Amino acid sequence: MSEVTLVPLAPDDREQFIKDNQEAFNYGALEEFGRRDDHFEEDGEIISRETIEQSIDGGEAYRIMLDGQPVGGVVIKVDGERGDLDLLFVSPKAHSKGIGYAAWCAVEQMHPEVTVWETVTPYFEKRNIHFYVNRCGFHIVEFYNSHHPDPNDPDAAEQIDEQFPDGMFRFEKRMK
Repeated sequence: MSEVTLVPLAPDDREQFIKDNQEAFNYGALEEFGRRDDHFEEDGEIISRETIEQSIDGGEAYRIMLDGQPVGGVVIKVDGERGDLDLLFVSPKAHSKGIGYAAWCAVEQMHPEVTVWETVTPYFEKRNIHFYVNRCGFHIVEFYNSHHPDPNDPDAAEQIDEQFPDGMFRFEKRMK
């Protein structure tokens, strides 16, 4: 049986981590919208380099490893009993093998002090919505859209109007 582990992101792997993250996010959008996608944060990328770098710099970044080989990544932020799943991606070549779920379980085990985890995903990411709700036990608790932007993000209204005009879901997972 293959083993999934989390390894802290090494400085010399940062560039590849960013590229792998963008590839995974672009794959989901391409699957949903085809080549005429208009949900890009920067030219040709669903998630910009700047967004990924801010996430890495502001949180704990890990490589998801399968039998010692990188197959994805995760970035989390933990503040006491609250945790934020900022990014989680698995290479499209490794989808549907339980890797994302195993990585998420490892995150939960690393931070037993967290009682509430939170994350967001665009409305069109059906694969992510299924993963968070049906696999990981999150619940959709809010729907951000042009009439209800994220109150904690000053740029949310603009981002929803430009990048995700049909909105984003916010999820929570309350730990037992």
